[in-house]
Amino acid sequence: MKKLYEGKTKNVMLDEETGIVHLFFKDSATGENGVFDPGSNTVGGSVEGKGKVGLEVSKYFFELMEKNGIPTHYLGADIEQGLMKVRNLTVPRLEFIVRYFTAGSMCRRFTLEEGIPFDPPYAEVTLKDDDMGDPLISERICLMKGILKEGQYEEAQNVVLKVGEVLKNELATMNLTLIDFKIEVGYDETGKIFVADEITPDIWRVKDTNGNIPNQIDCAKLILEKIK
Repeated sequence: MKKLYEGKTKNVMLDEETGIVHLFFKDSATGENGVFDPGSNTVGGSVEGKGKVGLEVSKYFFELMEKNGIPTHYLGADIEQGLMKVRNLTVPRLEFIVRYFTAGSMCRRFTLEEGIPFDPPYAEVTLKDDDMGDPLISERICLMKGILKEGQYEEAQNVVLKVGEVLKNELATMNLTLIDFKIEVGYDETGKIFVADEITPDIWRVKDTNGNIPNQIDCAKLILEKIK
């Protein structure tokens, strides 16, 4: 396979014989100074087997989204190879964030306490640019830069809010409260939107019944036990 793009926790691979695109889930995890954190922009280390666990969790949640009428790029998974077969989409360099409680960068930006609830959820969009620190971006700037077309910003936010409802409700059955999450979307040649990338503890923060916030490694193991 030909590597099209190397990310922090996944690589985008192209099967040159078939033209099929796959995501390869790596064992790397985001964080800093040996502490794992899904909100970090750097790789904090590697954990053997993390990629396969993440793929299995992502498979479960993508299939759950499809059952709830939310279109995704997911087409299948080979757990042993760590590969997810996906639709070939145009994925803008954006992350759509939904917050149910204050946490992480929001608290640092606005000097807020952790854990203040949002009702309705608070939505943000950031530009994926490590050098710039993933700055917040508005619909107007997305249009000016040609990242999105007219109407796609609002459409994507609406889809992501639906993802959040399904995700929040499912995690609640596992005694986990969703704090926030970030996700990507993509578009096919007709402009149809699909939820893209992954749906794993690498993209969310949760708290358990004791108020603890597990890192993405421990959270993935916990969820894997519940979905098996």
